[in-house]
Amino acid sequence: MAWFVKIEQGIVDRATFDRYVPAHKAYVQQLIAAGHQAKSGYWAEHGGGMLLFEAPSLDEAYRLIAQDPLIQNGCVTYQLHEWRIVVE
Repeated sequence: MAWFVKIEQGIVDRATFDRYVPAHKAYVQQLIAAGHQAKSGYWAEHGGGMLLFEAPSLDEAYRLIAQDPLIQNGCVTYQLHEWRIVVE
């Protein structure tokens, strides 16, 4: 499996964003349970965040992130990149 990173930026007010955070956390837990080794967090110094996860292909990575409630509810814009690890 390859590693992917979704870098996101919030585009809605805080109250709207926060309404979908519990569903986003549940979604990340589902990714973890399915073996995608997901990690999710936000930038301490400014808005936005990142989701790091494994998927078998770029197409599958796009399919997986389309299920994120933050994306489904128009809370964020994002970029998706395949991350190639050089040193472990």
